[in-house]
Amino acid sequence: MSSPFHFSAVEVASLHDRATRLWHDDAFNIVTTGQPFYSTVVAQHRANFDLWHTEDRARAPHATDHDIAAVKRAIDEVNQRRNDLTEQCDAALFDALRPSSLPNPAAELHSESPGLMIDRLSILALKIFHTEEEIDRPSAPPGHQNRNRGRFALLTEQRSDLVACLDRLWSDVLEGKRRFKIYRQLKMYNDPTLNPAIYGSPER
Repeated sequence: MSSPFHFSAVEVASLHDRATRLWHDDAFNIVTTGQPFYSTVVAQHRANFDLWHTEDRARAPHATDHDIAAVKRAIDEVNQRRNDLTEQCDAALFDALRPSSLPNPAAELHSESPGLMIDRLSILALKIFHTEEEIDRPSAPPGHQNRNRGRFALLTEQRSDLVACLDRLWSDVLEGKRRFKIYRQLKMYNDPTLNPAIYGSPER
């Protein structure tokens, strides 16, 4: 029996940070990993990166109604990509476990899949990066830096906790103590056969 695939949540968080820095330097920077699973993690993080900055365009005070409508459609598209890639992370882990007859079907079910936890780590990486930017912003009003130092400490603590939880979950899965499922998001808003706002439109 082949040895089951092992990944590290610490490496996932480090990869998120590296990609976030590179993309903020130049959005066209390519992040290489040399491992298919981590490449999917990067692609999923890129979807969150794009979603974060697309949503900001709608919040800009000068945004017109036309701008906001265009951004809303872009958000739907990117959010679909984000969810699809989250499921792909879980599917890749399932494929890696299958030769070892894992996850153990008799093990206790964990309420959240690794892919969903990786998605949360991705969002935390973006929050941490942008909070650091606010700490260093020269034009910030009085008290702004201290407020964001507090936010930064809380965010890094939350990420450390989640990293530890994900590593512990994966260790338990490999030992046959825990199992997880792929929780399909089954989004309806982009499906023209499921969203009445689309299939009920007189223009169709």
